[in-house]
Amino acid sequence: MIDRPDSTERGIGIADRPAFVLLEDGEWFAGTMAADAEPGFGEVVFTTNLTGYQETFTDPSYLGQIVVMTAPMIGNYGVTEQDMESSRPQVSGVVVRELSRVHSNWRASSGLDEWLARNRVPLIQGVDTRRLTRHIRDKGAMRGVIALGDAPSDALRTRLASQPGMSGQDLASAATVSESYTEGAGPHVVAYDFGMKRNIVHMLVAAGFKVTVVPSQTTADQVRKLMPDGLFLSNGPGDPAAVSYVLPEIRALADAGIPTFGICLGHQLLGLAYGGETAKMPYGHRGGNHPVKALESGDVLITTQNHGFAVLGDKSGVRGAPDLEVTHLNLNDGTVEGLRHRSLPVFAVQYHPEAAPGPHDAWPHFGEFLAAVSQRGGQKAPKLLTDNS
Repeated sequence: MIDRPDSTERGIGIADRPAFVLLEDGEWFAGTMAADAEPGFGEVVFTTNLTGYQETFTDPSYLGQIVVMTAPMIGNYGVTEQDMESSRPQVSGVVVRELSRVHSNWRASSGLDEWLARNRVPLIQGVDTRRLTRHIRDKGAMRGVIALGDAPSDALRTRLASQPGMSGQDLASAATVSESYTEGAGPHVVAYDFGMKRNIVHMLVAAGFKVTVVPSQTTADQVRKLMPDGLFLSNGPGDPAAVSYVLPEIRALADAGIPTFGICLGHQLLGLAYGGETAKMPYGHRGGNHPVKALESGDVLITTQNHGFAVLGDKSGVRGAPDLEVTHLNLNDGTVEGLRHRSLPVFAVQYHPEAAPGPHDAWPHFGEFLAAVSQRGGQKAPKLLTDNS
């Protein structure tokens, strides 16, 4: 157990109630909550982003997770409806060191604490997030719960032990749209929604595409009837190996020569569709400062990332997928960050080129996809670009 921080130092209100974050290994970290809330269960992960908390909390890739913010103060610019990545918070809970209860932003529609409370997402503040983050780095991401109280009870520990882990969970089926919709004008891209961020659609439209977003269980035959010029595979939550139902559909469409672009979970699904393997990472990559090297050019991109699984491989290739080559590697741990087919116009990246807010180094991938769609029928696989290309 971690000592409770001095409330006078953390700006905690007099009406705040004792609370804690309990991890499945028995460690717990004290804090306070300003409002009554039911316990929030999920995989406890951390992100290193200094800004963009509302984009993080509304990103469907965080479905089923409790997010620890490593920045020391959160909430100072409130919440702006226009900047959401989905219609509501997707996280199971939020952990912060200090919550700013006064926000300053002319675009803001409410405070962060009000917005989370309205959506019944528990927020705990006053937690020693540095020690909690270091614990996750040492022990790995694990199941946890945010709850009111001075200390965890045996009953709560039992409830936590019964919660499912992230491995084996198909959360894409829960995060996807229920009905198709179309935006934009131009070459027609069908986008599989596995939990797609709104800004991906915005960026595809801005690049010059007409985009039809379809549910995750859409078949290849249904996609063909839409007469696509390109195929997009979105980000999303959960274990990519559990989304096995879509792998034959992806393979059938990509093998037909339809230019295909994947991001994050879409990257992992492409790897699996061509025979590769994925594995759960110790604590994943989450934040806006991850260095990635483009192997062909030698350029280094600073990227935004949010994933807990990775495609297995190295610079020599993707394990079990001889048709794929590795194009990008993470400079922190050597994990695969980009891949492309050796003969088809098919490519994907693990990071988020559409991240808002986030680095812009990878924005050219949308232009690259447009170029691949425009020259459909050629034999040359697309070249991955950077701002320096």
